[in-house]
Amino acid sequence: MTGTDALSLDGISLLLVWTAIATYLLAFIAYTIDLAGRSVPASVPQREPVLAGATARAGQQTDNAQSGSVDSVRTPPAQRQRLLWARIGTSLTVLAFLFHLAGTILRGIAAERVPWANMYEFALTGTVLIVAVYLLVLRRYDLRFLGAFLIGMVVLLLGGATVSFYVEVVPLMDPLKSVWLVIHVFVASLATALFAIACGISITQLLQARRERRTRASSDTARADGLGFLRTLPAADVLESLAYRFAIVGFVFWTFTLIAGAIWANDSWGRYWGFDVKEVWTFVIWVLYAGYIHARATRGWRGTRSAWLSIIGFVAVLFNFTIVNMFFQGLHSTPGSHDPAPLPRPLARAESTHMTPILSIPATTGADATERGQRSLRPRQE
Repeated sequence: MTGTDALSLDGISLLLVWTAIATYLLAFIAYTIDLAGRSVPASVPQREPVLAGATARAGQQTDNAQSGSVDSVRTPPAQRQRLLWARIGTSLTVLAFLFHLAGTILRGIAAERVPWANMYEFALTGTVLIVAVYLLVLRRYDLRFLGAFLIGMVVLLLGGATVSFYVEVVPLMDPLKSVWLVIHVFVASLATALFAIACGISITQLLQARRERRTRASSDTARADGLGFLRTLPAADVLESLAYRFAIVGFVFWTFTLIAGAIWANDSWGRYWGFDVKEVWTFVIWVLYAGYIHARATRGWRGTRSAWLSIIGFVAVLFNFTIVNMFFQGLHSTPGSHDPAPLPRPLARAESTHMTPILSIPATTGADATERGQRSLRPRQE
C-alpha cells in the first residue's frame, strides 16, 4: 500500500468518524427527549409518544419495571413498550455505530495493523466496543433508559479524542509489534465497555434509591417522585443486581488484561512488573473492582455504598485513560498523548550495543584533550 492510498483511507476514516459523532449526538438528543417524555406526571394523559398498538402494554410494563427481579428488564424487543423517541434514539445509534465501525476498520486498513496503537485509536476502538456491547445487551435487557448516559459519554470521549489526540498513521514502535497488542488492548477495551454500562446502571440505582427513600418518607407521591422518568425504571435493588452482573464480567476481562500485560511486559522488557505508572493504575482499578465485588457479596455493603464503589472504579478507568496518558511519562506512552517514552531498558541496551562500533571514539590522553580544546578556542584563520 502506497503512502497516498494510506492517507486517503485515513481521510475517509476520519470523515466517517465525524459523521458517527454527529449521528451519536442526534441519538443522544432523542434519548434525552424520551426521558423527558417519561417525566411527565401520571395525571397528564399520553405521558409520552408511543407507536400504535403499544398502549395496551404501557401500564403493564411500568408495573413490571418496579418488581424486585432482574427478569423485569429481560424483555424481548417485540414485547417492549414502543416509546417513539427511544426507538428513534436506538435507530440512530445503530446507524452511528455502522459509521463508527467502518471508520475504525478503515483506520486499521490504512495503518496495516490493528487500530488501537495510540490514544486516538484506543478511544476509537474503546467507544465502538461500548456501543457494540450496549446494542447487544439491548437484545436481552431493555436498557434504553441508559441511552442518554452512554451515548452522551461516547460523544464526549470520541469527539474529544478526535480533536485532541488524532495523529496520522505512524509505524508501530518495536515493543508494540507483538500479538499481545491484539489480545491485551482488545480485552482491556471490552472490559472498559462493560464497566461503563455497570457505571451507568449504578448512577441510575443511586437516583432510584433516593426516590424510593423520599417516597417512603413522604405522603405526597408527586413531590417525592423527583425525576419523573424514574417511575418507569426498575427498582433500585434490581438495578444493583444488574450492575453487579456487568461488573463481574468486566472484572474477569480486566483480570485477563492484567495477566496478559505482565506476560507482554516480560516478552518486551524482560520483567513482569516494573511499577510503571500505567501498570500501577491497571492494578489499582483491579483492586477497586475486586473490593466492589467483595463488598457486594457482603450484606453490609449492598445498596448505595456498593454503587459508589462501582462508580469510583469507572472514574479510575477514565483517569487511567486520560490523565495518566496525558500527564504521566512512562513506558506506555503513545503517539497522541505527549512525547514518546524512552526506549525500555532491554531495548536501549540492545540499541547501544549495535551502535557501539559506529560511535566508538579512540581513547586519548589528558594532554591530547587539552591541546584539542585549545585549538578549538583559537580564531579560525581564513
